[in-house]
Amino acid sequence: MSSNRGASGGNRGNRGKNPAPISGGDLTRLAIGIFGIGTSGPLIALGAMAVPVAIFWRNLGGALISLPFALAKGEWRSLSKKSWSWSILAGVFLALHFICFFYSMRLTSVASGTALTATQPIFVALWLRYKGRKVDRRVWFGMAISMCGVLIITGVDWSLSTRSLTGDLVALLGGALAGAYVTAGSHVQKVVSTTTYTTICYLVCALTCLIVVIPSRAPIIDYPQSEWLLILGLIVGAQLLGHTLFNQVLVRVNPAVVSLIVFFEVPVGALLAFWWLGQVPPAGIIPGIALLIFGSGLVASRTSQLQEVRTRED
Repeated sequence: MSSNRGASGGNRGNRGKNPAPISGGDLTRLAIGIFGIGTSGPLIALGAMAVPVAIFWRNLGGALISLPFALAKGEWRSLSKKSWSWSILAGVFLALHFICFFYSMRLTSVASGTALTATQPIFVALWLRYKGRKVDRRVWFGMAISMCGVLIITGVDWSLSTRSLTGDLVALLGGALAGAYVTAGSHVQKVVSTTTYTTICYLVCALTCLIVVIPSRAPIIDYPQSEWLLILGLIVGAQLLGHTLFNQVLVRVNPAVVSLIVFFEVPVGALLAFWWLGQVPPAGIIPGIALLIFGSGLVASRTSQLQEVRTRED
């Protein structure tokens, strides 16, 4: 708890100064996290377990692993209603994001799905503008470039099949929900340790998906061993080495920068999909992916100034 206060205090003490550079430790965490989440798309595409069931087990596994450490900290006893609310809301957003992301991986290519999901900083910027922050012209320029990329990707996929187009649109919705998840989580991490936050968030995410599973009557346990190995891979790779490490970095690095780094998930996921699945994305979508990543990266880099203003006001 003291480390989180120190981070918050450091932000307040540096008002009006240039933000501190990202430390070597955080860069290492981000690099490992990129590889971790990069495995997510191919592993999901390989699986056949019902989507809400797979998300339930993935998040329940991650929560149970971190639960003993969260209980040892004992922070949950003194959490404010605001921290509980933000954690629960982040968990719900995470569940909805996962539902969209998982379905997109099975409907369209891993390259298209991960690229479109990476639009999350655009939605973060739009939210900050809605909250009254002044948006730099370069943010709008980046959004325009990204939109051209989206149109190219969806246009090419539409020409291939309506299934691929549906996957693209679901992935785009997943990007919006990912932005909501990151933004909600950034509020909590100012006052709560990563271990406590992730445990609450993952449990809420798992319970949200369980609510979806029950009326669908999808089997919860009756799956072959290969499916459980894929779930284990998602828990260790994407959940623990991916999302958990990114949540740790959010204590010291603003969400816009984290969103910018996450773009590297796209080439990592595409390469692994080629290696594991033999997936070769249509040549026509490559320019669209390049435009999308460049535009969204421009948005994320400029959104950092909006995040800094919000941190000062908080």
